[in-house]
Amino acid sequence: MYIISLTYKVDNKTVDKYLNAHVEYLKEQYAQGNFLASGRKVPRTGGIILSNINSRNYLEEVLKTDPFNKNGVADYNIIEFVPSMTCEELNFLIAK
Repeated sequence: MYIISLTYKVDNKTVDKYLNAHVEYLKEQYAQGNFLASGRKVPRTGGIILSNINSRNYLEEVLKTDPFNKNGVADYNIIEFVPSMTCEELNFLIAK
């Protein structure tokens, strides 16, 4: 499992130009089963994506197609982790 932390490299006005395309990209990734959750950082300096993709190489390829990435809007920090404990509703995340 991966946590992807996006940090904006441009002002929010520029981010907003690509926001609709980014949201469509996210919807595509959810439909393909690649992402589990996503949202804005507070304050609005970027965002977070939780991904259940198993391969870092594949994840990096998927992230290359994000309009924010393609247009130089954000930097991406990828953190791999193995959930070992969750609340009952998220037990499916625990590595077997």
